[in-house]
Amino acid sequence: MTTEGPITKQPKGLNVFERYLTIWVVLCIVGGIVLGKFAPGFAEHLDGMAIYVNNAPVVSIPIAVCLFFMMYPIMVKIDFAEVLKAGKSIRPVGLTLFVNWAVKPFTMYAISLLFLGTLFYTFIGPDAVDNVKMPFGLDLPIGAVHGAGQVVLVDGVKILQVPLWRSYLAGCILLGIAPCTAMVLVWGYLAKGNDGLTLVMVAINSLTMLLLYGVLGGFLLGVGRLPVPWQALLLSIAIYVALPLVAGYFSRKWIISHKGEAWFKEKFLHVLTPVTIIALLVTLVLLFSFKGEVILSNPLTILWIAIPLFIQTNLIFWLGYGLAKLLKLNYKDAAPAAMIGASNHFEVAIATSTMLFGLSSGAALATVVGVLIEVPVMLMLVKICLRTQNWFKR
Repeated sequence: MTTEGPITKQPKGLNVFERYLTIWVVLCIVGGIVLGKFAPGFAEHLDGMAIYVNNAPVVSIPIAVCLFFMMYPIMVKIDFAEVLKAGKSIRPVGLTLFVNWAVKPFTMYAISLLFLGTLFYTFIGPDAVDNVKMPFGLDLPIGAVHGAGQVVLVDGVKILQVPLWRSYLAGCILLGIAPCTAMVLVWGYLAKGNDGLTLVMVAINSLTMLLLYGVLGGFLLGVGRLPVPWQALLLSIAIYVALPLVAGYFSRKWIISHKGEAWFKEKFLHVLTPVTIIALLVTLVLLFSFKGEVILSNPLTILWIAIPLFIQTNLIFWLGYGLAKLLKLNYKDAAPAAMIGASNHFEVAIATSTMLFGLSSGAALATVVGVLIEVPVMLMLVKICLRTQNWFKR
């Protein structure tokens, strides 16, 4: 496929779930709100099926199962042998790592703090609070202060009551430290980027997340006065990144050795591809069954969260795209290098927010808004890439 001319047909890499993801997400929002209205105990019952530590739910089993199936299809696609080729593409890979880990987490924090904590503070509600999980590993007395929150007793369980806008901020932080490793394969394909390089960057980002996600998450959540113990972040990374990563690596190796690479790519991955989206949509129904009352009472809530996320996405894209131009990258390398930072690994962000703060938390809602705007915004950036190919050398 050449870099000249427009796309004349729908790429095979974009299936019906991915093509209309925003529509599916909206339907799940409506379905979740309706479920929460007419069967309020259903999602709560499912979330109560959890692994408990000190009488506090730490890992929701149904959510953990859904999130594993969100992550596994992504991880099993990665051929880590491709990482060895990264030495030949040091500039685009270096650019991606710089933007993803040295810039993006901090701009997300700053932009979200500006909008949620200042510009939209009155709209969200100065007195609005959110009840989130007691931080994993802590057993604080009722009335104790932890960060910006206070320990209270709700239905016999100790929880942390925090300002609602800070809970939204926490969700934005978790999105900001999760560069995309799944849908970026689709965005790169649509933008006629270098598919091989994109796979290399996906593999490198997956490995980098194991090292930096907990470090940056712990630091920025602490700065945002929502401190989370390190063991909680490490447990989240182990369950939602390391476990599917290891399962994907060994199952890929076993399947290819027994069935061959052609069968793996043409049969196995074809069946597996919709699994991530289906698991994501089931999770969203559960999330919004809890948040229905909040959204109905303040329907602009999603807008307040979406605006800083939209600005952040565009800022990171143009920063990466501009630096790619300065580094004299060719277009096929520049497009995926810019988009992998602009898009978010919302699967990990949703998983971490539900585990750290709870399924009904504002943090979980903020990560879901990231899903809602992901597809239309990234498709807009794909079109921008296609129209600016002549900015880069051939």
